[in-house]
Amino acid sequence: MALIWQYRFDLLVGLWWTLKLSMMSASLALVLSMFFGIARYSRNPAIRISASVYIEFFRGTSALAQLFWLFYVLPYMGVDLTPTQCAVLGLGLCFGAYGAEVVRACIEAVPKGQLDAAAALNFSWFQTMRIVVLPEALIMMMPLFTNLLIELIKATSLVSLITIPDLTFQAKAVITKSYSSGSVLLTTLAIYLVISLITSTVMKRIETSLSRGRIAEGVK
Repeated sequence: MALIWQYRFDLLVGLWWTLKLSMMSASLALVLSMFFGIARYSRNPAIRISASVYIEFFRGTSALAQLFWLFYVLPYMGVDLTPTQCAVLGLGLCFGAYGAEVVRACIEAVPKGQLDAAAALNFSWFQTMRIVVLPEALIMMMPLFTNLLIELIKATSLVSLITIPDLTFQAKAVITKSYSSGSVLLTTLAIYLVISLITSTVMKRIETSLSRGRIAEGVK
């Protein structure tokens, strides 16, 4: 533990970067998830096809390859992004595609009877999605979004390969300087575990809060 205490500030800097990138990437991924997940149900074929292309491309290719492409290839095309921008954009696009499939699946899981009721009330497509479908689907999305968020947090370790001093980057730097890997890697694993447990707890509370009113109505 003396080694960990000696390099505590290095690890804290890495932890700050990991948390910052996780929050920024998750915010972008959430927006993309909702937009493209709902776009799969658009009445416009061009929008539906565009959403499908985005989802299949980013789900079907490596997140690491996407980061490398943004960091190493885009500059040759005249687009210069900072390492942070590459990390947020790469992780956001990748996990946004996975999230869009979650949104699609949960929307499809809404009982057809509720859609029929919305049609009987002469709701428009937007009204049906906003009032009937999304409030119901959002509750079903929460456990799946929790899993995706934890996976995104762990995936931030990839950004160490594009020069961002996240937790994994700092852990490798400490190992290089101290020639000791056991305690450093164990501490790094423990930090990721604690972050994941806290994230899971927070998301569970959000899910419970969203479900409370509907559960009460169901009991009545």
